[in-house]
Amino acid sequence: QVQLVESGGGLVQAGGSLRLSCAASGRTFSTYAMGWFRQAPGKAREIVAGISWSGESTYYVDSVKGRFTISRDSAKNTVYLQMNSLKPGDTAVYSCAVEIWGTATMNRPNYWGQGTQVTVSS
Repeated sequence: QVQLVESGGGLVQAGGSLRLSCAASGRTFSTYAMGWFRQAPGKAREIVAGISWSGESTYYVDSVKGRFTISRDSAKNTVYLQMNSLKPGDTAVYSCAVEIWGTATMNRPNYWGQGTQVTVSS
């Protein structure tokens, strides 16, 4: 079992920045992808960004390319999401996920965090 704990959400004005963190604990493996998903009210959950276990491959949904950056510290089993130039459309609950033996596209996450709210005001 893997436990994921997110932090860093909050309220920010449009154009501002936030940094999300997600720490994994429990039965962590070296070969697992990590990523961030989000779900806005009334909308389906979507992947925001993913990163391979080596950190060499990343994936971003088109709407955040050039604004968000995903990174990981494997020694700390932690993944980060730096979010810049935030827009009201980025408002959602952001959840961290892990996929064992997965790739940066995070097609089948195995474990999920509890989620953290990100609200961007106009």
